[in-house]
Amino acid sequence: MLYLIAEWMGFEGVSNLIRYQTFRAGATLMTALLIGLVIGPKFINMLRVRQGKGQPIRADGPQTHLAKVGTPTMGGLMILVSLILSMLIWMDLTNPFVWACMAVTGGFGLIGFLDDYDKVTKNSHKGVSGKVRLLMEFGVAGIASWIIVSQINTNLYIPFFSDRVIPLGIFYYVFAAIVIVGAGNAVNLTDGLDGLAIMPVIIAAGTFAIIAYLVGRVDYSAYLGIPYVPGAGELAIFCAAIMGAGLAFLWFNAPPAAVFMGDTGSLALGGALGAIAVASHHEIVLAIVGGLFVVEAVSVILQVFWFKRTGKRIFRMAPIHHHFEQLGWKESTVVIRFWIVSIVLALMGLATLKLR
Repeated sequence: MLYLIAEWMGFEGVSNLIRYQTFRAGATLMTALLIGLVIGPKFINMLRVRQGKGQPIRADGPQTHLAKVGTPTMGGLMILVSLILSMLIWMDLTNPFVWACMAVTGGFGLIGFLDDYDKVTKNSHKGVSGKVRLLMEFGVAGIASWIIVSQINTNLYIPFFSDRVIPLGIFYYVFAAIVIVGAGNAVNLTDGLDGLAIMPVIIAAGTFAIIAYLVGRVDYSAYLGIPYVPGAGELAIFCAAIMGAGLAFLWFNAPPAAVFMGDTGSLALGGALGAIAVASHHEIVLAIVGGLFVVEAVSVILQVFWFKRTGKRIFRMAPIHHHFEQLGWKESTVVIRFWIVSIVLALMGLATLKLR
């Protein structure tokens, strides 16, 4: 909104600052952070009153989690409010990438909300059917992919190579949707301990803020040998909004958590990262930067596959963060060590920009 007003004014005087994506990224981060911190306490109280027993806790999970009974869920709504408001204030709303990523964020957030609502009202951890949820997710991701691909080519760029691409053609639409849905569900599976998912999301968003800004600049992208995507730089501001909203949520989600983000937040944030990766043509790099999410998802897939085949488990419990808890690691130890892994993976992802 402010960008359009400044543009109408011809970016005269102080409004000239709004022309710069770096300024708006910083302003968006602070705006989202402030909104989240202000609405947080009342929002959490409202959720606590309306939900009563809060998020259902699995009886077969780590026994230490039973102390979390009564903690409200759907904190992702707080993230979405601060995220979307800050973006509407600072972003260029004529940019198609903005609306594609907002569609994924809002759409996945709604799907997650329906799942959380079903769990809370039925006092069960099962929620909406997995098949129904996946169908809705692919519907949203398909629409977003169509919007994004209308602005970019259908090549898959390979990290570490400046001239190596795989032309996917029509199949790129399917590939893009799979990336978005996969990212959403991977973050969702990671969200099992206080602060575990939100900090890696913030780290990944910060990494992709840099990537989006660079691919949106013809000079920097040419120097680094990475694909140039006109308009993608605006997604750096989107990433900044995720960081600000995420930091505000972490303030209340830090152990012991006063609120859980639930599927409402984890699906929305994961889907947003997937959409940003597709729009910036760094889908494979997302698998590196978000390697923690990949490992969490793979641990569940392997556990289910192996148990159905042999009746035995590979891990003591999946996702893998629960495996470490069962080994005797304290929750805070698992969370902080996983944060460290996320930082290392983010640095590896950034290294792909130069190592070509």
